[in-house]
Amino acid sequence: MFRTASSARRCLLAAVLAAAVSAVPAGLAQSDKWWPGYGNGPDNSRYFASRQIDKANVGRLEVAWTYPHGDTGSVPIAVRGVIYGRGRNGSLVAIDAATGAELWVRENMTGMTGRGLNYWESADGRDQRLLFSMNSLLQAVDAKTGRSIRSFGRNGVVDLREGIDGRDPSTIGNIQSNTPGEVFENLIILGSATGEGYMSPPGDIRAYDVLTGRLAWTFHTVPRPGEFGYDTWPKDAYKYVGGVNAWGEMTVDTKRGIAYVPLGSPTYDFYGADRVGANLFGTSVVALDARTGKRLWHFQIVHHDLWDSDPSAAPQLTTIRHNGRNRDVVVVTAKTPWLYVLDRVTGEPIWPIEERLVPKSDMDGEQSWPTQPIPTNPPPYVKLTFGVEDVSPHLPAEEADAFRKRLLAADNRGIFTPIGLKDTVHVPASNGGTIFGGTAAEPGTGAFYVVAHDNPGIVRLLRPGEGRRGGPAPPGLAVYQQHCQPCHGPARLGTETGVPLVHPIADPAGNVLAGAPRYDAAAIRAVLTSGKGRMPAFPHLGPGDVDSLVSFLTATGRGGRPGGRGRGAAPLGSGAPPELIVGSGSAWTRPDMPDGRGRGRGAVPYPDGTPDFTRYTINEYHTVGHRIRPPYTTIVKYDLNRPSIVWRVGYGNDPELAARGVTDTGMPGIVNSLIVTASGLVFGAGLDNHIRAWDSASGRQLWAARFGGDFLGSPIMYEMDGRQFLVVPAAGTAGSRGAGAPPVPAAGNHPPMGWVAYALPRP
Repeated sequence: MFRTASSARRCLLAAVLAAAVSAVPAGLAQSDKWWPGYGNGPDNSRYFASRQIDKANVGRLEVAWTYPHGDTGSVPIAVRGVIYGRGRNGSLVAIDAATGAELWVRENMTGMTGRGLNYWESADGRDQRLLFSMNSLLQAVDAKTGRSIRSFGRNGVVDLREGIDGRDPSTIGNIQSNTPGEVFENLIILGSATGEGYMSPPGDIRAYDVLTGRLAWTFHTVPRPGEFGYDTWPKDAYKYVGGVNAWGEMTVDTKRGIAYVPLGSPTYDFYGADRVGANLFGTSVVALDARTGKRLWHFQIVHHDLWDSDPSAAPQLTTIRHNGRNRDVVVVTAKTPWLYVLDRVTGEPIWPIEERLVPKSDMDGEQSWPTQPIPTNPPPYVKLTFGVEDVSPHLPAEEADAFRKRLLAADNRGIFTPIGLKDTVHVPASNGGTIFGGTAAEPGTGAFYVVAHDNPGIVRLLRPGEGRRGGPAPPGLAVYQQHCQPCHGPARLGTETGVPLVHPIADPAGNVLAGAPRYDAAAIRAVLTSGKGRMPAFPHLGPGDVDSLVSFLTATGRGGRPGGRGRGAAPLGSGAPPELIVGSGSAWTRPDMPDGRGRGRGAVPYPDGTPDFTRYTINEYHTVGHRIRPPYTTIVKYDLNRPSIVWRVGYGNDPELAARGVTDTGMPGIVNSLIVTASGLVFGAGLDNHIRAWDSASGRQLWAARFGGDFLGSPIMYEMDGRQFLVVPAAGTAGSRGAGAPPVPAAGNHPPMGWVAYALPRP
């Protein structure tokens, strides 16, 4: 019997898929423990209930397997013996959790949720689905085969731009959050990244049926007429005010069916003359009935937010001993210095939270709120003030002197100093306090862990048109040089603080050309809107600047120079063996948004009957970074039964300062998460090429392993066949390679790049 090459390939693919399915056990072994979501399940506790790796043996951890194609900026999940995540030039991949061997690869998934994905399975385990957003299209993939589920939604997708009251979907750009939602029963609950500019859409919370894609409920974060909180805004503010969106993590108490949703600041983040009032539910946490979306209670962290002080890290669920009885609490953090510890059912603060007078804004038209809520307990975990005495002694003298002069000339009245037309000190800044991924907890002990960012900033408002650079530079280059070059370098090859934006070398195996952009237009727009990894969002860039920057970064280059692939070029393949490729791209693509843009992205006018307010913007993404006295970023453990801080350690080391003998400093802008185990360990990596384990009781370091490159994602943990695994995404040294490229050989016995799995030696 004769077969053609194509028929043989189809048979081989069928055999591989059959093997992949058979590799997934029909039922979960009792001893198996998985990591089924971004923060390890709906509670996002990052707590792993295993005791195999403990304080006595953690020093014996060794590399069990590696997967060199794993994406290092996102978080994989592990369930039923399979790890799912991003890899191979933007592909969605499934690999064997015991060996790291690839099971299937779905190519060309650029635009997919950047920080992770969701998993759901039926009660009998037969229907297993991966759910994610891709270019603002919610879709489902069969976890066993990698194939799109066409019965989900319409054309296999749900268009997330549809259903926003009063907004034409064609005028809405990328709206998905880079953070995955949460699965509860047969629902997936989603936030959004609606943009932070004027006229961006409001961030409605929506829940969809995981089987059909049908919209189950909507919670309006900017209230509509007749809804609770409508009177805290100007009339019909929902028609033009955006934001108030869950762009970060949310948490579900599955026992009670309550979803705790941190909500962002309203637009515009730093100027609110067009949104006079307290602005519920901006910069708040809301507790919703997870089945219906009904509001149960809320707590507003900042009234009429002018500092972009929103919460984005997962609220943590734990039980504390308070006044002689156990209380189930939810612990919320934000870009402020405090913890907000609230009763899980009622929202009542466990300790008094006082309204205190704060400085008043003198900006034209602005009506800042006269008081802000200040917790009396627990104590704050980052600084509330920033003066010249806090400037780093390790800076070059000239840089330090210039910075001190700028600091002395700025408006600096402590936390909640309102922004103005002159330099204003924000402390913490909008990337200080706690950022997404920065919390963990022990569910039953009252122990709470936070990644604390001591990161003030200096910023001011610009009048419309002020601060633009002119000159003969091509469109987009000036924007790149002003806002992007400090981190990504003049040739876009990356620096110690920013990833390469182009592939520095050719990778024939991955079908990548030297100089080709690493990101397409949709991905660039998504990260400018909502940030990714260490990179913040850039709300101060107007639509014109964004368009020119995207064109510049995706333009066709010459002679292998950066920009080797232009708009309209065929997508790059993954480089995976053909027999493993099970599909390509989105289940469906909107014809009006081939590059991630909506139509009509210019300056949208205010609705009829609304004044044409002046649209001030900030002059820069304000961050002090290394200019503050270290430590920059620390891990802080609280005992909420007392309540008090138990210990604080630097989250890794600044390599430059470590070479000079200054250690325990942490690094600015760390968004890598922690893992806390039942055996008394805390695992984490602090941007200095090391994964570490600390004693959760004392904070003492017990183990460290060095990578050949940097660490950009977050670790996960699982246990299968009696063996506990720690999987860590390890990136290449800045500027050395692109995501999905072959590993860079490391000196000594360092593991290769990609995903590195550690485990104890086999008996």
